[in-house]
Amino acid sequence: MQDDSTATLYAVPETSGVSSLPPISDESAIFKGIQERFREQFEKAFPDKLAPKTVVILPSLTLDQEILSKVKGVVHYEERLLCLLMLLRMPRTHVIYLTSTTIDPAIIDYYLHLLPGITGYHALQRLTLLSCYDASSKSLTEKILERPRLIERIRKSIPGDHVAHMACFNVTPYERTLAVKLNIPIFGCDPDLLNLGSKSSSRQIFRECNLLVPEGYEDLYSKQEAIDALVKLKLQNPALRKAVVKINDGFSGEGNALFYFDTSEDIDDWQGWVTEQLTERLKIVADDLSCENFFAKFKEMGGIVESFVEGDIKESPSVQCRIDPDGNCRVVSTHDQLLGGEGGQVFLGAYFPAQPAYAPEIGAMGKQVAESLQQKGVLGRFAVDFISVLDNSSWKHYAIEINLRKGGTTHPLLMLQFLTDGEYDYKKGIYS
Repeated sequence: MQDDSTATLYAVPETSGVSSLPPISDESAIFKGIQERFREQFEKAFPDKLAPKTVVILPSLTLDQEILSKVKGVVHYEERLLCLLMLLRMPRTHVIYLTSTTIDPAIIDYYLHLLPGITGYHALQRLTLLSCYDASSKSLTEKILERPRLIERIRKSIPGDHVAHMACFNVTPYERTLAVKLNIPIFGCDPDLLNLGSKSSSRQIFRECNLLVPEGYEDLYSKQEAIDALVKLKLQNPALRKAVVKINDGFSGEGNALFYFDTSEDIDDWQGWVTEQLTERLKIVADDLSCENFFAKFKEMGGIVESFVEGDIKESPSVQCRIDPDGNCRVVSTHDQLLGGEGGQVFLGAYFPAQPAYAPEIGAMGKQVAESLQQKGVLGRFAVDFISVLDNSSWKHYAIEINLRKGGTTHPLLMLQFLTDGEYDYKKGIYS
C-alpha cells in the first residue's frame, strides 16, 4: 500500500519536462524494435511461473477527456486493473502499479488476501505502488510523462535480472512514448494501428469477414454528412424509427447519440426535415454534451451513422479476444452485456458466458475478426460487440464495433481466471 508497512511508494509532484508534444520522428521505429523482443519474452517467461519478471501496470484511460468526463465514477476506473495484482501469486514476479492518486490501503489488502499460497508480507515485498498525486482530468500517462523523476523511479524499480513489459488499459502515442523511455514492450496494440478499432474501420473489417452489419455509412466528418446519411437511411427504409450517430472513438456509449424519426406528419422533404429537427430529435447519451460540441467532436474524430437494430427479443453480447505475440488468436470469453442510458447505449455490466443458444456462434465470429486483425499486425486484448435479435427460432447477429483495448468485461474475467485457474471453451460456450 501507500506506507512503509505495506508497499513501496514513490510520488513526484514536479511537472517539469512536459511531454505533451508530438513524439520524436523515429519513436515509432524504436517502439517496433522493442516490440519485436516481446515474442521471445512471451514464449519463455510467460509460461514459467518461476521466471523473474516485472509487470508495469498502467491503468490510464487515455481517451478524449471531454467525453470521458461525462462517465460517472471515471476517477475510480484506474482501480479496474487491480485484478492484475493476482500476478503476485507467482513467487518471483514483481508488479509496479501506477495511479494518478493513491489507493486506499484497504483495497490493496483485499486483493492481496485473495492470493493463493502467498502471504501478504511476501507479496508486498514485490509490489511497488507509484502515485502522481494528481487528480486532474489529464490522463495518467500524460501525468507520468510530465514527471521525469517518476519515470526514472519506475525504471529503477525493475530488477536488473528481470524481463519486463507494460500492461495498459489502452495504448496511444503517449503509452508508446513511455514504453520507449522505459525500454520495455507493451502487451497491446501499436498506436499506428489504432484506427482499426474506430467505428468506421470496424464496419469495414466486419464486411471483410462477411459478418452482418446494420445498414449505415462510415467515414463521415461533418454534421452535413451525418444529416445526409440519416436521410439516405430513411429513404432506403421508410419504416425506420431510429438511427444511431457515433463518434469514431467514443467510450462506454458516451460518444453515441440517437436520432428519432417518429412523426405523425407526412414528410415530402426528408432532407429539410432532418436538418430542421436535428437538434431537437438527436438525443446525446453523454450528459451535458451539447449538439454543437458533439458535432465538433464528430468533425475532429469522424464517425458513422447506422440504423438502430430493432427486435422484440434482443440481446447485446460481446466476444473478448486476445492476439498473442506468437500470432495465436484466442477467444477468451463471451458475455451478454447489460446496457442502459439513452436507447440502451451505455455499458452497465455483463453475464458470463453468453447464452448457450448463440455463444459458440458469436465466439466463432470473434475468432474471424481476431484472425483478420492479426494479419494487420494487432496485438493484445480487444472485444467485439454485437446486437443479436431472435428471428423466429434463430438468432441474427449484427456486428457493431471493435474495441482495441481492455474493457468492462476484462477485469471480472481475469479475477475469475486467477481464482479458479479455469479456461473458456468458445466452441462449447463453457467455462471450466
